[in-house]
Amino acid sequence: MAPVAVNEQSSTETPVQKPAAALKVFNPFYSPPSGEDLDENYVYAKYKPHFPDVKWAPLEPLEVTDRGLSADLEKKTLLSAAQKVTHLTPAIGTEISGIDLRQLTHQQKDELALLVAERGVVFFRDQEISIHEQLELARHFGPLHKHATTPIPREPGLEEVHVVYNDRARRPDPSAFSKLELWHSDVSYELQPPSTTSLKVITGPEFGGDTLWSSGYALYSSFSPGFQKYLEGLTAVHSGVAQADGSRAAGLPVRREPVESVHPIVRVHPVTGWKSIYVNPGFTRRIVGVPKAESDAILQLLFRQISDNPDFQVRFRWARNSIAIWDNRVVTHSATFDFWPATRHALRATPHGEKPTSVEEYERSGKVAKDRQLEIWKQQGLEVNSPASNAVSKPRGYND
Repeated sequence: MAPVAVNEQSSTETPVQKPAAALKVFNPFYSPPSGEDLDENYVYAKYKPHFPDVKWAPLEPLEVTDRGLSADLEKKTLLSAAQKVTHLTPAIGTEISGIDLRQLTHQQKDELALLVAERGVVFFRDQEISIHEQLELARHFGPLHKHATTPIPREPGLEEVHVVYNDRARRPDPSAFSKLELWHSDVSYELQPPSTTSLKVITGPEFGGDTLWSSGYALYSSFSPGFQKYLEGLTAVHSGVAQADGSRAAGLPVRREPVESVHPIVRVHPVTGWKSIYVNPGFTRRIVGVPKAESDAILQLLFRQISDNPDFQVRFRWARNSIAIWDNRVVTHSATFDFWPATRHALRATPHGEKPTSVEEYERSGKVAKDRQLEIWKQQGLEVNSPASNAVSKPRGYND
C-alpha cells in the first residue's frame, strides 16, 4: 500500500504535503506481516514475529506413535481432575475448567490426546503455561514441526514456535483474500501433517478475533453412503507453494523449499478409527486422476460445507491465557479478522502426526474404519443406516 499524503496547515503556513505512516495491508494467510518493528515496551516483545534468513533441510520421514493409543478409553484420570467438562456442540468442541496444563501426568496427557481426537478441539482458560512448557507438552504428542515461512519469536531457541500476530499497523485486505480461503488445516501439504496442536493467546482484543473449527468427522457423516464410498477412493494434492510465494512477495525469507503431497480425501484417525474428510481451501489444490471440472465441483462442495455448515462448527471467544488444543487431522479452522486495530498475539506448538491413512490402508490389517456419527448413535441405542437416512423419524423442517 502506497504512503498516504496528508495536509498539515495553519493560518500562517502554506499547505504542505507530508507522507503519513503507511498502514501495511496484507493477506494474513499467504503473506504474513513482518512484525520486525522494535517495541521494547511491549510486555511480550521477545515473542513478536521474527524472520531469520536461514535455510533448513527438507523434512525426513518421522517415527510417530499416537499417544491416544495408550489412553484409558474412559479418560478417568483426566476428567476426574476437572471441575467442569462442557461439550459445546454435539459434533465438536469441549471446554474443561479446573485443570492446570502444567501439572498433567503422562497418563493425563495420553487421555487428553484421546479426548482431542474424539472431540476435535478442547479449550482451557486461565492457563499460566509458558511457551517453553507449551512446547514440552506438545512434544509428548510427537516431534515438533518448524514452519518454513511464518514467523518465530525473537527469543533464541524457539524455532519450533509459530507466532500469530496482528496489530494496528497490519490491516487485513479483503481484496487480497476471501474468508473461504482462510479455512485450513495447518501445513497439510507436509508428508506428515500435524496432529495434536496447541495455540495460546497472550494478548487479545476486548472482543473479536474468535476462531472457528469445523469437524471433518461430521462432514463425512453428512454425506450419502454412495458419495462417502466415492470420496474414500480419491486423493488430492496439498501444496505449500502459494504460502512460500506469499512470503517471497512480502520480501520475507523461505527457510525450507515448499513441497506438495498427495493425501487421501478421506483419512482414518489412528486412535478413534473414525473417517474424516481431509481437504481444506487453504492448501488443497486438486483431486488426482479426475477431470478438472469434476475436481473443482467436488472440492467446492467440500470447502463450502466446511465454511458454511454451522452443524459442523464450534466458535471460541478467546481471552488472555486461553489455550485451544485441536487435532489437525480431523478439523479445519479459521480466525475472524474483525478486531483491527486491536492487537492479537498467540503462540502455537505443532507436533507432526503420521502420514495420512486412507480407508483402504487402514482396513488392510483387518480393522474396520467407522463413521463417527453412526458409532455415537449405536452408543445411544439407535440403529440408523446413515446420518442422511430418515429411518428413525419423519422428514421435517425447522421451526426456530
